[in-house]
Amino acid sequence: QVQLVESGGGLVQAGGSLRLSCAASGRTFNDYAMGWFRQAPGKEREFVAAISRSGGSTYYADSVKGRFTISRDNAKNTVYLQMNSLKPEDTAVYYCAARPSIVAKTTASQYQNWGQGTQVTVSS
Repeated sequence: QVQLVESGGGLVQAGGSLRLSCAASGRTFNDYAMGWFRQAPGKEREFVAAISRSGGSTYYADSVKGRFTISRDNAKNTVYLQMNSLKPEDTAVYYCAARPSIVAKTTASQYQNWGQGTQVTVSS
């Protein structure tokens, strides 16, 4: 099992930026593809971005494409989500997730390990 801890959430004005981090421990980080998901109040958890085990492949939800960037530093056991041009509709709890595979996926059910989440609030 890998343990995941997110950080970097907060309150930001529309148009601003935040960088989320997800630190992994417990197992070899390089064994895992990683994803970011989010859940707004009253809504289903939705895919945001994912990155393959090597970092060579990335995937984004259409709603964040061109504004968010996922990256990973395998030496630091950390995955990042750089969020620019934030909008009020980006407000949600953001979760980091891991799956023991080379390939990243875009559905929550395909991830086995989850962090506790970090709140992102974008004011208009």
